[in-house]
Amino acid sequence: MRYPPEPWRLRGQMYVSLWWVPRARLPTLPPGLARAVHPVTVAARALVGTAWVEYEPGGDMHYRELLSAVLVRHRAGLRVCIVDIWVDSPASRDGGRELWGIPKDLATFTLERDENRGALAARAEATGDRGATTVIAQASIGARRRAPGRWPVGFSIVQLLDDQVKTTPVRGRAAFGPASATWQVPPTGPLTYLAGRRPWLSMAMHDFRLTFGRA
Repeated sequence: MRYPPEPWRLRGQMYVSLWWVPRARLPTLPPGLARAVHPVTVAARALVGTAWVEYEPGGDMHYRELLSAVLVRHRAGLRVCIVDIWVDSPASRDGGRELWGIPKDLATFTLERDENRGALAARAEATGDRGATTVIAQASIGARRRAPGRWPVGFSIVQLLDDQVKTTPVRGRAAFGPASATWQVPPTGPLTYLAGRRPWLSMAMHDFRLTFGRA
């Protein structure tokens, strides 16, 4: 096996931005999933969350990640549905797809951190079949402050695995802090539904510890 069995115990840093996106602009979900979940909307706008993540050594795996997810209603509960995601680890890509139905693809990441200023410059690029490079997104993030203490984190992800709807729990703890994030998303790229928009809220999860999946 090229990746650990679930659950994955992961640690690192995460920078989250939340966006209101017209429901008509959202990417199309696979048919089996679209019948089971429904985006949560306010005034015909859906809540989309994006995150730059650094999974650091000390966890079961260490790699970098960019994801976009939609808040959805599944049965009687609220879930997170990942619609676009890239990692720089083939093992993470394969494990995400085969264990939980998370549609991970590969990308190249550039993350430049300024510890003194609490700043991060992030960029993700994908390479096509013919070797052409496409910028997925880039962002400038400021996250110098953090609130005292460490707080629980808990949510569930819903995806389609082998034509079946699968729900996966994520649990852990992290220190939280406010963040500022300026994004640049190409209008013709895979995140076109975010192009030209600004997140309404950004935050940082410092030194998180997460358990992804069931024992």
